[in-house]
Amino acid sequence: MYPEDLKYTAEHEWVRSPGEHEGSVRIGITDYAQDALGDIVYVSLPEIGDTVEAGSTCGELESTKSVSDVYAPVTGEVVARNEALDATPELVNNDPYGGGWLFEVVPATAGDVDGLMTSEAYVATLDG
Repeated sequence: MYPEDLKYTAEHEWVRSPGEHEGSVRIGITDYAQDALGDIVYVSLPEIGDTVEAGSTCGELESTKSVSDVYAPVTGEVVARNEALDATPELVNNDPYGGGWLFEVVPATAGDVDGLMTSEAYVATLDG
């Protein structure tokens, strides 16, 4: 349920390294987060070229239950966003680790991803 090849944040984002673009990492929300949100009906993401800062809000996910902030897991420049979510935001629910990815960032500091949680550490935060 929580792929071991990803890194995770306490805010329920995942990071896949490398991303599709050179030097980038791909970011999405975890299965736990999409399940807690319920049916996602709208996604607001940062624009390509935006700079995001680790721990800061950079987007929103609107569901039938609530609106939830998306936090940047690393500081860097946005180089891609999942445009498919404009028409089909439910991809975040149906495939959170695949077609439901959110955006890609080129980290300002290469080691930032290494400081994020492993799958095992993330799961441990869910038990408490």
